[in-house]
Amino acid sequence: MSETGTEPRPLVRDLPDPDTASHVRYNPSLEELRELAEHEETTTEFGSPSYVSEFRSRSADRTKNAVDHEFNTRDHDLVDEAISAAGDDDRELVCVDRLMGRHSDATFCCRLFVPAEHARIALAWANLFEPTDGRKPDLYTVQLPDHDETEIRVLPDEGFTAVLGSDYTGEAKKSFLRLFMYRIKEQGGLGLHAGSKRVRVRDDDGDLRTVGQVFMGLSATGKSTLTSHGCWLEDPEDATMLQDDVCGLLPDGSVAGSEGEGLFIKTIGLDADEQPELYEAATHESAILENVTVDDDGTVDFDDDHYTANSRAIIQREQLESAGEDIDLERMDQVFFITRNPLMPPVAKLTDEQAAVAFMLGESIETSAGDPSRAGESIRVVGTNPFIVGSEGEEGNVFHDLVSSLDADCYVINTGYLGEKAVDVGVEESVTILTETARGRIEWTDDDRTGLTIPKTVPGLEIGDYYVPDHVDDYDEALAELRAERRDYLEEFDDLREEIKDAVY
Repeated sequence: MSETGTEPRPLVRDLPDPDTASHVRYNPSLEELRELAEHEETTTEFGSPSYVSEFRSRSADRTKNAVDHEFNTRDHDLVDEAISAAGDDDRELVCVDRLMGRHSDATFCCRLFVPAEHARIALAWANLFEPTDGRKPDLYTVQLPDHDETEIRVLPDEGFTAVLGSDYTGEAKKSFLRLFMYRIKEQGGLGLHAGSKRVRVRDDDGDLRTVGQVFMGLSATGKSTLTSHGCWLEDPEDATMLQDDVCGLLPDGSVAGSEGEGLFIKTIGLDADEQPELYEAATHESAILENVTVDDDGTVDFDDDHYTANSRAIIQREQLESAGEDIDLERMDQVFFITRNPLMPPVAKLTDEQAAVAFMLGESIETSAGDPSRAGESIRVVGTNPFIVGSEGEEGNVFHDLVSSLDADCYVINTGYLGEKAVDVGVEESVTILTETARGRIEWTDDDRTGLTIPKTVPGLEIGDYYVPDHVDDYDEALAELRAERRDYLEEFDDLREEIKDAVY
């Protein structure tokens, strides 16, 4: 409610009808969008387009939603300015409709308006989602990069987002995914900032078992790498990547995907040996690069952070051998919380209450995708999800109830270092752990010193070399301090149930 006590006026009826508005170019082809963006393009050695934006990360500190924030007159004025600008027939706009999701209970038509001179935003965004089937839009975003203020305003119940003063593609992408997760929660489920994967492996008896894995983590912590990794499996075993970024956990245990066409991956340090599938997709002509260093002759340098450490590529699912044709997971069996906390083991198995603690803690490191000025700092983000709308404590309660009712196994997995960078947990170690967890071949033990259930044996890995207390000076003191910090942090959430707060590990 505004300061004057008036509710925001209806929005959809005030947006231009793309079928009749003369200044709106409706659903141009991808080829037409690239032509419109030609003035900003550098063509790479692979024949793909590369663009450089003024804004190179999300403006989280400039984002407000009407559920969690008291909207005042100025907030509503910003929304009205976006609506009014979209209807200004003196400026050509591009309007693109795309479908987000395929699940019968979680498919939404999204409509994006951007000025034609910023068509590269629409081009990149349109490559992530599938073409519309002609249904009416459910969600709307107006992005106006040339606005004189940088402000993002979200009206969740109306399904509308105004992105003002930013030309970052990630704002368009997350404007819809944020509301996708909000709609899932309204259905009794939970939106997850997570990747999903289907793994088919042989157990100790030689029988094939199918395991649905979900990976929760902040950007740049290894979520895309682990989700897309083929796990070195050979037929009849296989690993299929379903989703890379945002999913919807529904009450029946199925996990609805959101992005049906592409992935928005980080490229800084992208390595052909460590991430071969992602590298090949990013160097294919179908990719779209954003804020990646490209020389005048088209040579691409993924290691150079000249523009930003948050350089990105939109890659196509069809270029990933590990990507499945479907995007929905039939059932979530295993959940992995990705952390970079140096006091955490390479992997630990959690109780349902501990899993809810891990969900609430969301421990990781700040990345250039969030706040570039704090990149590398230790942070906590509930659900490793910066896009939650509504009570964060209640999200923890819902997560606990869902994993308990579904009998899902939950784990925390460290993809960083143990101690003071004494031991690196690399991709090979993490993938080995994931594969053997799926196979059910890890022998677990309750460890008194760490207070966690950790592996006693992992096939193919000398897990004893990764025992955290061996690599941290004054480990017991450091762990006690960490637990105290965690308890204090959880006390901030009044809605969070006490049984969860008491499970701090």
